[in-house]
Amino acid sequence: MPAVDDDERPKKKIAHEIGQDLALLSVDEITERIALLRAEIERLEEALRSKRASRSAADQFFKR
Repeated sequence: MPAVDDDERPKKKIAHEIGQDLALLSVDEITERIALLRAEIERLEEALRSKRASRSAADQFFKR
């Protein structure tokens, strides 16, 4: 069975690129991107809370 080359796989469309020129985007497109980025921030904050809780539990266990 031949291996699939990474270049042959469908590429995921980038929803937003940091620093991207916003001049060509419509109001609706900007609104969608803001919602997308807010959802991503919430996901990151939840991951951060989880990691901090794990670290705190480990610190308590090892009495740091």
